[in-house]
Amino acid sequence: MRRDPFRGHRFPRDIILLAVLWYCRFPLSYADVRDLLAERGIGVDRATVYRWVQKFGLEIAKRARSHRSWRGLNWHVDETYVRVGGKWRYLWRAVDQHGQVIDFRLTARRDAKAFLKQAIERICLYRPVSICTDKAPGYRKVIQDLNHGYDPHFDSITHVDRKWRNNRIEGDHAALKRLLGTRQSFRSLRSAKATLAAIEIFRSVKNGHIATRGPGVRGEIDFVRRMFRATA
Repeated sequence: MRRDPFRGHRFPRDIILLAVLWYCRFPLSYADVRDLLAERGIGVDRATVYRWVQKFGLEIAKRARSHRSWRGLNWHVDETYVRVGGKWRYLWRAVDQHGQVIDFRLTARRDAKAFLKQAIERICLYRPVSICTDKAPGYRKVIQDLNHGYDPHFDSITHVDRKWRNNRIEGDHAALKRLLGTRQSFRSLRSAKATLAAIEIFRSVKNGHIATRGPGVRGEIDFVRRMFRATA
């Protein structure tokens, strides 16, 4: 049995999880979540909501990883940008042909190879059949190097560099940016990574990319609560 992550917290588990769900599922600020709780007679400050998201959002992402649906073999990869500590940082993301998020990586410098290796290693059981990118010249060399590392005599991963075919990941970037709303500037890489991990997993839950989730919003809430029953 895992250690109870809620031990020592003044507020009940369900209130904490609901606050995290609100922040990660909707384009709300910490102050917005504070005000929604205040309307229900629950007094917390925005710093408390921030700490909940940092701690429990990441915990939810870790626990939900094993519940994710099987991910497809045709990947769409691209990078976008978010502000961290007043500077633009690279946010690498990959989705499969069904729009399910494969992985993400937030870095201070451009490094497509590190991201693709991380994504493939996280999947563990298989490699993608194809990776679709835009026409940025660096991708071709990166994918050639990956293929050579797996099998010098066989290109197991096909590189597709038709920009119009990568609209799926670009559309997913736009959906994520709409969800982030005015929250597109983070204090540090650490807080940004924790917040993005939580938001990405809640997007997967909402989009039905979780194998054990029930229907509707109630199914999302019940899924999150169910992951913590063993420590209740």
